[in-house]
Parts: sequence; structure tokens; C-alpha cells
Amino acid sequence: MGMSKRDYYDVLGIKKGASDDEIKKAFRKKAIEHHPDKQGGDEAKFQEVNEAYEVLKDERKRQRYDQFGHAGVGSSASSDGSAGNPFGGAGGFGGQNVNFDFGDLGLGDIFGSFFGGGQRQRSNRGRDVETTVNLSFEEGVFGLEKDIKVGLNDTCEHCKGTTAEPGHELKTCDTCKGAGQVNRVTRTVFGDIQQATVCPTCDGQGKVPEKKCTVCHGKGTQHKTKTIKLKIPAGIDDGATIRLREQGEAVANGPKGDLYVNIRVKPHKHFTREGDLILSEEHVDMVSASLGTEIDVETVDGTVRMKVPAGTQSGTDFKLSSHGVPHLRGNGRGAHIVTLLVDTPTKLSKKQQELLKEFAGNPKKGLW
Repeated sequence: MGMSKRDYYDVLGIKKGASDDEIKKAFRKKAIEHHPDKQGGDEAKFQEVNEAYEVLKDERKRQRYDQFGHAGVGSSASSDGSAGNPFGGAGGFGGQNVNFDFGDLGLGDIFGSFFGGGQRQRSNRGRDVETTVNLSFEEGVFGLEKDIKVGLNDTCEHCKGTTAEPGHELKTCDTCKGAGQVNRVTRTVFGDIQQATVCPTCDGQGKVPEKKCTVCHGKGTQHKTKTIKLKIPAGIDDGATIRLREQGEAVANGPKGDLYVNIRVKPHKHFTREGDLILSEEHVDMVSASLGTEIDVETVDGTVRMKVPAGTQSGTDFKLSSHGVPHLRGNGRGAHIVTLLVDTPTKLSKKQQELLKEFAGNPKKGLW
């Protein structure tokens, strides 16, 4: 994915040293040119322009992009419509691909139910259930299998959801004579209106048990705590939603609902995450930065030894390849970018002060 990406400056049609003002103007021009609502607009190009601007308008991101290219800026939400949701179109909450539908009731059914027309039996489906799983920063990076416990109405084990006591059959409902609906006359200002409603005795099924299940009393479901094995993929981000089909509530004579698992990833003390990048800061003293040194850097993979070349300036970024977040789709990992901060000494002994004064007075001897 990273290889085929166009250079962000090319996308906006500007030079590498462009000013903030030039970037803004170029973005406006290109965004209007490619806007999907405009004739001849192009959704993909519009997204590309937005992504380029997101990076180049931000001083820190732009600096990293200039230094490391696409590997220096986290690729996730901007490059893929499903903002951290590894299950793309599978649906979810939090603005991620939620499809609202009205069960199986079409417009014909709704009108039919008002005017007593031939109403189809409504499809029974279990309720969707939502739960939240909290992960540590590292668990979000590496993924894991987790047992989650959910309290819900599950299929009754005794009658297997049939509502009838084992050994007993279902018989035609006496109230609706198997139709699943009953006609009710409603008095209105327009006169009596006949209205078809769901049969209250059999709940629209047309059948009732000869003998109700002795465990669930004919409901077909019983409340229980269910343990579900959930495979959380490496690289999942805070706010993502995983949808498990038919792991929601059960209902008699119908499919189960879905279970939506909302993922919350706790922040880390030292690291921040930006898409597939991990960012951190390390401090080094003025002398070590001047003369060059090696330092130990904490990463999610443990401690890594990093070279700091002589003359390193405060605020310089260093890239540790493949120590970032695994890509949700495909192979490989992002980078860990370390910003080096050079500490100026605050307490100097007399001797140190004299040495620094001497150093400042003899620039030829010095490093600068």
C-alpha cells in the first residue's frame, strides 16, 4: 500500500519548500476540482487531496514526511474509509458502517397492517447486544484472544427454543386459527376500521405448544451469562467495533441478533499512537548530543539500542523501522519514531562554567 502512494506535494501540485499559505491555497483549489458533488469530481482523488493536506498542514507531521516519506506518517484512518474498524463493511457503532433497517417490515406491510390488507407474518429476530472490551496499549498493538462474558437471553437448553416441553408437539393456535394475526375492529371518526394485528396468543407464529416448556415457561429463551472467545486482531485501534453475527439475543422461532464489541484501548505512559506509527520522546544531555552517543530506547518490542550521531539537534526525529503497529490488513508494521530532546544543563560547577566559556571563546577548537 505504501509503495503505490503518490507524493503528497505532487498530489497538491506544489514544491517541497511551499509555505503554509501556498499549501492551503493548493488544497482549496484541488479539493474544489475533485469534489465528488461536482460534475467530473472524483471521490478517490478528493480523498487523496484530503490525506495530503492532513499531513502537510501539520508542522510535526510534515517534518516527519519530509524526512521519512510515507513511513513517517501513520497510515490508517485517512487511507481507508473504515477508520480503524478491521471488519470494514461488517457494520458497527461509532459512525462505522451502521445499517439501519426496519426488520422485515416493508412499506406494504406497514400500510397493510393499518388497513387490514394481507399482512405477511413479521420476521422474528433476536435483539442486538452491545458490549465493551478494554485493552492495554500493547494488546491493541499485538492483538490477542480474549474470553468475553455477556449476560443475555440465550436459547433455552431444555426445549432448544421450540417453546414446547420435550416430547410434546406444537399445535395450531386457537385464537387466530394458525393465521398468526387477528382482525380487530377500531371505531374512528371515519367509521369502523378493521385492522389486522399480530395474534397475542402465539405472537404471530400460528402455533402454540401442547405443553409449555417447564424451564422457560414457553418463552423459548433463558437468561444466562455466555462466554465468547473473541479473536482481536493485531493493530486494532481505540474506537473500533467488531461485529459477531448471531451472537446476540435469542428469540423463539427466529435467528439470533448480533453482538457488537466496542474496543477501548488505554493510553500508554510513554508512547502515543498515530495510525500504524508509535511516537515517543527520549532525552539526552548536551555533551552526548554534541559528541554522539548510543541510548536505550523503550519500544513495544522491548529495549532497542539507538545511535545518536555527533551534533544532533534537539527535536530531531529518528525512525526505528518495524517497531510500530502491525497493519490491520496485510503484512508488515509501521515505524517507531523517536524525537530526541537535548537537555541544556541547569546546574554547572565553577569548573564546568569556565570550560564552557573557554569553549565559546575558541570556536575553532569547538564542534561548531
